[in-house]
Amino acid sequence: MNYRHAYHAGNFADVFKHLVLVYVVNYLSRKERGFRFIDTHAGTGMYDLGSIEAQKTGEWRDGIGRLLTADKDQGSDAGRDRDPGGNALKMLSADPIIKIYLDVIRSCNADTAGGPLKRYPGSPCLVRALLRAQDAMVVNELHPRDFDTLTSVFARDRQVKVLNLDGWLVPKSTLPPKERRGVILIDPPFEDAGEFGRMARALTDGVRRFANGTYIFWYPIKDPRPIDGFKQEIARLKLERVIAAELFIRSPCDTDVLCGCGLMIHNPPFGLETWLEELLPALASLLGQSMQATYRLHTIV
Repeated sequence: MNYRHAYHAGNFADVFKHLVLVYVVNYLSRKERGFRFIDTHAGTGMYDLGSIEAQKTGEWRDGIGRLLTADKDQGSDAGRDRDPGGNALKMLSADPIIKIYLDVIRSCNADTAGGPLKRYPGSPCLVRALLRAQDAMVVNELHPRDFDTLTSVFARDRQVKVLNLDGWLVPKSTLPPKERRGVILIDPPFEDAGEFGRMARALTDGVRRFANGTYIFWYPIKDPRPIDGFKQEIARLKLERVIAAELFIRSPCDTDVLCGCGLMIHNPPFGLETWLEELLPALASLLGQSMQATYRLHTIV
């Protein structure tokens, strides 16, 4: 209840999470039949990067700020200096998913085109920009002030339903979706040490209700031990298709410092793993904050 994402909006973890989310939504949009996006811990929807919270940490500058700068520097000497191998800029110049993502960011800042970045869309606003008329969204936020803000963002939007529940109750109350196609994002605040166990139970319950849905679980990486236990618990479920993609901006040597983040994905859409094999080294190069920045992609078996 105390967590406020405004302090962290647009940071490296948001960039990684949201690029994967754009890939999944874009994949689902290839079929004419509608789908549903469910966000269990939605936040406010849109974030003011000039706010006291965002300015206090400045995390967005080393996240979306770097990505936008690199995009502007494609082919320039400045860009090559930041990325001597050229991998990150090559990925930026060629990848349609990155273009879609950056186009949404720019559209949210259309009134300041060419000026400083003022706004960053959270998962609800990012996905809403990509929905078609036949698609739908359910977004949930427990924090009372953030819920009020989220409600105002989607006021009178018939494609979006806003809930004010404990996020862990949302899968039980919303699955299966009537469209029988969809993606569920579970991105808890990790204020409680039991979040990994709750994620494993949420996946178990979710698959029981909606087996063919794509489930995306975000988690921070500090102490690797609870993450190893989480992966072992997921492996014991014996699900057919689960991958873990992890991005490290520094070496995981201090359990009190955020070293990276991961995404556990059940039912990843076709081609996602191949795309991640190119995306992750590019992100590690662009967003890394030490020489030890790296990534990891593996299947949970």
